[in-house]
Amino acid sequence: MSAGPDLTHQALRAGQARPRPVDGPARHAIVAGAAGSLGAAVLEQLLGRGGFAEVAVTTVQPLQPSLRGMRTLAWPPDAQALASFGARTGVVVLDAPRHANGREAALHRPMPDDLPAVAAALHEAGIDDLLVVLPHDAARMPDALKAGLATLDEQAVAALGFRHVVFMRPARAPQRVQGRGPLTRLAELMLSQLRFMVPQRDLPIRAAKVAEFAAELARGLASAPGGTRVVPPELVWQAAQLADATPLARAWLAGQAMPEAQEPRRRM
Repeated sequence: MSAGPDLTHQALRAGQARPRPVDGPARHAIVAGAAGSLGAAVLEQLLGRGGFAEVAVTTVQPLQPSLRGMRTLAWPPDAQALASFGARTGVVVLDAPRHANGREAALHRPMPDDLPAVAAALHEAGIDDLLVVLPHDAARMPDALKAGLATLDEQAVAALGFRHVVFMRPARAPQRVQGRGPLTRLAELMLSQLRFMVPQRDLPIRAAKVAEFAAELARGLASAPGGTRVVPPELVWQAAQLADATPLARAWLAGQAMPEAQEPRRRM
């Protein structure tokens, strides 16, 4: 018996509970890396917020999906099966590994070194638009994963010939305004340590909020100008502060001016 709840299964059930109509022609997506907190959250968003008729997740063990809109694809992939799914959007989530419980053990967990091969297989299967989501909390990543991300060959992935390639960096708050006096900084430090008033920017970014932004980017790629883009860490952080990141995602994909980031209210 597993020691904890099956978070991926909970995410899939949540995704099934909030279906929305698919606008325009039916679209399919493939998610590689649905295990882990971030991968499960991305899958939940893609299943539950519309935009795709079906979402296939890559697996390393047999897994029978029982949720509407979800399919499975064995990894390493059978080229014919991968191509026959007809997806044009691919999402690869590189997440910090954790103990696998229940259904999560059956899900494919790509690591940074796997990205070129995973991307090449997806491109060969007909994927036009690729979104690569890096771990949302860089400070909590194992050293081995940090080293892998540091040597990530993004250029090789971009050179495969996708219509769109988007890399989402780990979230990082914008730099604080310089020039504050030492007494102000000391007061903020003391308040944070006492947990009396913790600045919102200093609280951990929730995987669910990062996943919302990632899903909006994945949905918007089909209608965005082609090319290779990198979502800066500050923009990922800004999106995580918003109740609805859809306008921000659409504006960024369209190359429009970004709204200025504002310091969120402090929690009392």
